[in-house]
Amino acid sequence: MTRKPPSQKVNRLGLPMTEYKGLPSTLCKGCGHDAITSQIVKAFYESAIEPHRVAKMSGIGCSSKTPAYFLSTAHGFNAVHGRMPSVATGAVLGNRSLVTIGVSGDGDTASIGLGQFCHLLRRNVPMIYIIENNGVYGLTKGQFSATADKGAALKTGAINDLPPIDCCTLAIEMGCSYVARSFSGDPKQLVPLIQGALSHQGTAVIDVVSPCVTFNNREDSTKSYPWAKEHEELLHQIDFVPHFEPIEEVEYEEGESKDVEMPDGSVIRLRKLERGHDPSDRRSAMRILEDTRGKGELLTGLIYVDPQADNFFDLLNLGDRPLAQLGEEELRPGPEVLDEVMKSLM
Repeated sequence: MTRKPPSQKVNRLGLPMTEYKGLPSTLCKGCGHDAITSQIVKAFYESAIEPHRVAKMSGIGCSSKTPAYFLSTAHGFNAVHGRMPSVATGAVLGNRSLVTIGVSGDGDTASIGLGQFCHLLRRNVPMIYIIENNGVYGLTKGQFSATADKGAALKTGAINDLPPIDCCTLAIEMGCSYVARSFSGDPKQLVPLIQGALSHQGTAVIDVVSPCVTFNNREDSTKSYPWAKEHEELLHQIDFVPHFEPIEEVEYEEGESKDVEMPDGSVIRLRKLERGHDPSDRRSAMRILEDTRGKGELLTGLIYVDPQADNFFDLLNLGDRPLAQLGEEELRPGPEVLDEVMKSLM
């Protein structure tokens, strides 16, 4: 007698979670980005969104490789470094019926792509924008990015002398209507934040602290990369990526803080927003971000949301039908219609 294989658990569309997965990750073992990918898969599965209705956008960097690791049957576009927001804006305007998610890094967002990021926010383009924030350029061997803390040290021995850009503060300042922060090792918090972003009608920014286990985990040393680079005689160029265990999951209550040890032995302190925080109060959101930053804490949770804010479609008075679904006659109405438009402008 043969046993019947156990049936797969499915969502309300009848799809198993495997339909929401992608290719195997090629990132370093223990990378926080892989944990975020898992939560994206879970959020889309639990929200029962058909994968073919999703557009995945990215720029350049370790983070921007991750769309290949989820929703393999979705649409996807890997843009130039820092230019994902403008490409995503065009895609959203072309077909507003798609659910658009962009994945970017701190370098892709806050350095070369800062201008594009700001214009995306002020336009309130309907999309989810996840920042996988590790403070370094991991794909190009670990330089500081614009979100690195002042005084932070790299395995190269370099000390960061510049103050960081806080992506959440910037997002609120630029008019973003959904701003949240989380930690890649906190799936219980991150999944609902992504699901909340899926239901939002404007730009939803989720800044996720995602440790780089390879390039941002060593104290300064005379055996650092720059020192060795300066004194060695190169025979050939080689590299070694060590293995790390994934970061442990964390659990803590609203209003409480928790210290989390990073792979290099350093500790970050997370503080979860109190249940009484009103995320619709913009001034309160800015104040609480400033207060926690002054204490050396990393505020997590839904920081600010304005569900009534006009999105990009509202601001441009666009029709309900996506441009991609209009016929040739509607897209090319003829010279008589153009004449009427010109007369209306005179």
